[in-house]
Amino acid sequence: MKFFKQSLFILISFLSCNAFAQKNGSQKKVVFIIVDGIAEDMLNKADIPNLNKIKNDGALLKAYVGGESGGYSETPTISAVGYNSLLTGTWVNKHNVYDNDIKNPNYSYPTIFRLFKDQFPNKKTAVFSTWEDNRTKLIGENLEATKKLKMDFSYDGMEKDTLSFPHDKQSGYIRKIDSLVAGKAADYITKNAPDVSWVYLEFTDDMGHRHGDGNILYKAISFEDQLIGKIYHAVKEREVKYGEDWLFVVTTDHGRAASNGKGHGGQSERERNTWIAINKPDINTYAKNNRVAITDILPTITSFLNLKVPVGVQQEIDGIDLLKNRTAYHLKSRLLPDKVLEVTWKTTQPSTEQVEVYMTDTNNFKNKGMDSYQLLGKTQLSNGKFIYQMKADHSDIYKIVLKTKEGFLNTWIKKNAK
Repeated sequence: MKFFKQSLFILISFLSCNAFAQKNGSQKKVVFIIVDGIAEDMLNKADIPNLNKIKNDGALLKAYVGGESGGYSETPTISAVGYNSLLTGTWVNKHNVYDNDIKNPNYSYPTIFRLFKDQFPNKKTAVFSTWEDNRTKLIGENLEATKKLKMDFSYDGMEKDTLSFPHDKQSGYIRKIDSLVAGKAADYITKNAPDVSWVYLEFTDDMGHRHGDGNILYKAISFEDQLIGKIYHAVKEREVKYGEDWLFVVTTDHGRAASNGKGHGGQSERERNTWIAINKPDINTYAKNNRVAITDILPTITSFLNLKVPVGVQQEIDGIDLLKNRTAYHLKSRLLPDKVLEVTWKTTQPSTEQVEVYMTDTNNFKNKGMDSYQLLGKTQLSNGKFIYQMKADHSDIYKIVLKTKEGFLNTWIKKNAK
């Protein structure tokens, strides 16, 4: 009888665990990691077994930062600027973070955390960071401008504790903090599985600034790869144990100077060319055949999580989803002589879809207002071009939106642009 009771207890426990896993099988969760200052070409010079695991599970994509070089959205290839381009899905002309001082972010362009909390206030968010400003300034925790957004869990600020982490000239304290940040992220994800998590690691950028190209920097990349592996292992464990569906994305914020690998901030190819590792194999045609943007990460996350992003925000996002099918991309516009507006885009495949082209001559969105868009007309998506005869040319800015069944693309004509 005792044996029967024990067997029954084991069976009930097994069924309960199995039911729990099935119940949570549709749960979607996200981790994105920014590891600072690793140019695309440097990945070939370092030992990166864990990034290669992610690549083998999904893809390692060629990417870029820096907006449209020489255009209205040209964006400094600087750390905090790149972080915010990921967080908001927009370039610097919108999010307004031009350097690491982060003086005046434009919170009208919501981060992924605000979009997520607006729809799912009871779900959990987390940030694990070697730089506290990521939470306090970029995410804007507890600020009126972000509607008092609160992260459910944060692990950061150790760089300010100079007693526990004395600041040595070789940035050994940053290496130690990175290790603690990644360890906490792996442990917390294993035990608590927050729904959206951001991990930030800094040591590679410090080694780049100090030493530039060479073995010291390449070994730092390998060190960060080990930390990424700990977090990825935690995610894989959760997927097996609980049947959760995790999107795991790793990227960097900028490349490095072509001459010696020390600096960054400009628009050279090496400073702009980056990479995105993603654990999903079903990337779309756009992602397979193009150098994708850091701004593509936010719409990929919102789509994966089935977030209902307000239309006004959708019309401002500068990236597109890397997973679901996207036929149109790279929208551009210009004013030709005699007030003729030319709008062009590229397509991944032929399509008979009729698309709509809209325009507004205001930019109220940047001040939390709304822009009134005028429908200019319709055309076939495969045409890749739309021409419109404007009646007047009276504004310093025109915002153009292409509406397709798959989503929005936007571009600007700004007369004081470079």
